[in-house]
Amino acid sequence: MKFSHEMVVCIVNDGFSEAVMTVAKKVGARGGTVVNAKGTANTEAEKFFNITVQPEKEIVMIVVPSTIKNELLTALYKEVGLDSPGQGIAFSLPIDKAVGLASPVQEKSEAENQEK
Repeated sequence: MKFSHEMVVCIVNDGFSEAVMTVAKKVGARGGTVVNAKGTANTEAEKFFNITVQPEKEIVMIVVPSTIKNELLTALYKEVGLDSPGQGIAFSLPIDKAVGLASPVQEKSEAENQEK
């Protein structure tokens, strides 16, 4: 079975993971995972991008169907992007294979097939 999902990764300032998940759920994501992290940007990068880098970060990883990936990335850019207090960046990674990942319809179909 080929999966048609992507993992969207959004790195935001500490305290903005809930805003990321609010945006993601509006677009159709079912959930995500938050990892606390520390940024390492240097002062040259801060001057170049004209931003102040807060060292404490949150990384939000969200697995979504490929069909909503672009809508999610656009929404994240608008709501928690570099021009917002969250100063977020987001990108996606393709998922080639996964286990334990299914929509409710797929789970029901797989359960019915196993009973036969």
